[in-house]
Order: sequence, then C-alpha cells, then structure tokens
Amino acid sequence: MNRLNLITLGTKNIVKAHQFFKELGFDTSIRGTESNPVIIFFKNQGTKIALYPLEELAKDVNNDNPPAIANGFSGITLAYNAKSMEEVDEVLKKAEAAGAVIQKEPEKTDWGGYGGYFTDLDGYYWEVAYGEDWEFDESNMLIIKDE
Repeated sequence: MNRLNLITLGTKNIVKAHQFFKELGFDTSIRGTESNPVIIFFKNQGTKIALYPLEELAKDVNNDNPPAIANGFSGITLAYNAKSMEEVDEVLKKAEAAGAVIQKEPEKTDWGGYGGYFTDLDGYYWEVAYGEDWEFDESNMLIIKDE
C-alpha cells in the first residue's frame, strides 16, 4: 500500500457542500441527481475527494454498529498546496466568500512557508499553504523530496 486514491468526507448536507466546493472551483461529477445526489466525486488531479452523507458513511464503516458522530476536531486536515503567496490569499478569500470560516489568517509559517486555514461547511479543516522550494509534477502533485 503505497498510494492513497480517495478521501471521502461525510457531509451533513450534501447539496450545500456540493455548492460550496463548486464555488471554490472544484469540478465534480454526481451519482444521482443535483437535488438528490448519492455521492459526489471531485475531478481533481491526483488523490480524489468524494462527498457522501455523514450518516451513510458511518453505516458504510459498520452498518450494525456505526461509529458515533461527534462534533469537534477529528485530527485530520486537508491541504491545498499553492504555487504562490498570492494564490494562498486568493483561495482563502474565495473560500470565505463561499461560506467557509477562516480559522487562521495567512501568515509566514515556522517552516519557512506561508499559509492559513479555513473550515468548510461541515467543519473540516483545510490548510492553504505555499512553500518557496516546492515543486509540482506534470499532474500538479506536490513533489516531496527526501532530505
């Protein structure tokens, strides 16, 4: 197992979440209809993201004994790696205009980069960050070099 293909986010309102991510610029495909989607896939490069109703996702994990749905920080963040500091600012402004809550305004980081955080409509934390030395491959995936 040396690959992560799909990250599924359980959402409380799949229709609203879909609209939010469309406003951020994500290209999506829907199983079901726009007003009653079963699952939504993002057509992004690299690792894929899917939206799925939260209760159904819990049942998918274990239908007989689904995990409890709780509020609070899950210990998971998602990241968008920008190609400039200006792009970080633009993405955070776009997220806020679409309904996100800015959790951390963009600033210089302790690792030498620049970034901030927002939470989406379901409370997932998204980091938007830029690093001066970052490189991207032909699929726009971040290249992480061994030290």
